[in-house]
Amino acid sequence: MPRRLPGLLLLLWPLLLPPPPAAPANPGPPARTVFRRLGTLGPRGSPGRHPAPAAPTGAPYLGAGLPGGARGAGVCKSRPLDLVFIIDSSRSVRPLEFTKVKTFVSRIIDTLDIGEANTRVAVVNYASTVKIEFHLQDHSDKQSLKQAVGRITPLSTGTMSGLAIQTAMEEAFTVEAGARGPSSNIPKVAIIVTDGRPQDQVNDVAARARASGIELYAVGVGRADMESLKMIASEPLDEHVFYVETYGVIEKLSSRFQETFCAQDQCASGTHGCQHLCVSDRAGSHHCECYEGYALNEDKKTCSVRDKCALGSHGCQHICVSDGAASYHCDCYTGFTLNEDKKTCSAVEEARRLISTEDTCGCEATLAFQDKVSSYLQRLNTKIDDILAKLQANEYGQIHR
Repeated sequence: MPRRLPGLLLLLWPLLLPPPPAAPANPGPPARTVFRRLGTLGPRGSPGRHPAPAAPTGAPYLGAGLPGGARGAGVCKSRPLDLVFIIDSSRSVRPLEFTKVKTFVSRIIDTLDIGEANTRVAVVNYASTVKIEFHLQDHSDKQSLKQAVGRITPLSTGTMSGLAIQTAMEEAFTVEAGARGPSSNIPKVAIIVTDGRPQDQVNDVAARARASGIELYAVGVGRADMESLKMIASEPLDEHVFYVETYGVIEKLSSRFQETFCAQDQCASGTHGCQHLCVSDRAGSHHCECYEGYALNEDKKTCSVRDKCALGSHGCQHICVSDGAASYHCDCYTGFTLNEDKKTCSAVEEARRLISTEDTCGCEATLAFQDKVSSYLQRLNTKIDDILAKLQANEYGQIHR
């Protein structure tokens, strides 16, 4: 009797197959996202991913520790000067009035940053003669400077304003006397205080002083000749000519000069015009800088994108590689491969290990199943052989009866 094992096996095969291996509960470590500080170098020297800085808004950067406020109210810091006071001590200036002048000088000194690297002060005293009371290099602190002012005494009759300006220009504003040279960019400033009409020519000498780089302020008191003050002072006259009716109120002008000599911190006041960062320099100046990933334009104020990777908004999971000012591409660390989205990465070795493990498990399961089926078929064949033998014996007995 022919065997029908193939058909039987086809019917039994789906029931005998083991279920497919379940997916591992943990398919491997998740793809790693590495964060690096901007400016540090990852593989291939490229900045790693970092949260992007706040988008520039054009708002001024005030800087740490810099208070806001109006000029002269916390923002102000006096700029370095070579400052010479030229004070009239002729007989028309009474002793008490001369004391008021010295108080005026001392109060201005109080508003300044005095020192060898900051503001230096000298005093020229004049009447019919001229005397340099002390030079720019003589005092480097406020206390000794104000003490020296307090010791000044009136001279005599006469008002030789022209001679006083010439003496200041030729003797007080010299490097030998403590003035700083042109390369230092330190302003040279003179304040002349008088209550009368000059008894000599001031027009020409004042013009020469201004041409030499000295900024002249003229303060008139009482009977002072306004035309002469205008001939002495620098332009614009409304910022360089002051007048008070008596010496009793001259001290009030000290606040005006404090504001005038204020080195306004433009970074703190918001008048700098920098698109990103404003950096205060000494002597009241400043310069603009840009956030990382940007470059300063030729106007020295605005910024353009230089490196999109440094901006932190590239979206690369591992590494951002800059291809120029406006382009970039993503890369992966060693052992990872870039996915089709060109931004994320997958671990190559982990994938290979997982596939290899699955193959091994599949082979072992298949072999075990094959052994089980072979054993079952052997037992089944034995039973079928027994049945066939019994059938044959039965048929033989019936034939020979």
